[in-house]
Amino acid sequence: MPTGLHVAVVGASGGIGRALLVHLLGRDAVARVYATTYSRALQRDASAGRVDESRLRTAVVDASDEHAVQMWLGGIEKLDWLINAVGLLHTDTHQPEKSIRQFDPEHFQTNMSINTLPSLLLAKHGEQLLKQSEAGVFATLSARVGSIEDNRLGGWVSYRASKAALNMALKCLAIEWQRSAKSLRVLSLHPGTTDTALSAPFQSGVPEGKLFSPEKTADLLLTQIEQAHAHPSGRFIDYAGEPIPW
Repeated sequence: MPTGLHVAVVGASGGIGRALLVHLLGRDAVARVYATTYSRALQRDASAGRVDESRLRTAVVDASDEHAVQMWLGGIEKLDWLINAVGLLHTDTHQPEKSIRQFDPEHFQTNMSINTLPSLLLAKHGEQLLKQSEAGVFATLSARVGSIEDNRLGGWVSYRASKAALNMALKCLAIEWQRSAKSLRVLSLHPGTTDTALSAPFQSGVPEGKLFSPEKTADLLLTQIEQAHAHPSGRFIDYAGEPIPW
């Protein structure tokens, strides 16, 4: 890992995002972590000594709001890694669809707004910062169910579609940025099934040993980000670095 890294974690109040934040603050090579959340929980935890406040800068940012994203990134002078951990699978009123009869246009748009749109906004307004870094990485948490080729079960149409759209956007970014910033890497990362609120209703069928703690997932994902420059940009891989078909 290069030293003196400046890293941003978007969605740091979620299970995986929070674990990424803690891991990064535990690494001496990381000089500064910028973290976004929907609430003031991170500020409260920092004040209570739960994280290293001296290297942490937090902000409440709606990652689906372009103005909010632009203002936040506009206040950052240096950035090497930008990690988007924002994601939605279900809400209090909507579960993933088992049939097209359960499709709800508003829920579909919510999936696109949370699972797809933030990465495009972050790329648009974080591009110049990342291009100035020799170790630049733009990484977003995607999902294996966003793979069109790997889809053998159907269902979950809103979530699958939003992640497939995300993957296409990341592939486009990788191609575009390779023309103007060959040192910048784009990663679409499948974190595996992690023991968080997002996956809680769907954990009963997970094989033994395949339900990861947020801490383990964060460690695995950071390993892949660290190794990003050993590979071409624009890969869709899992937590172990294995390629996933688009």
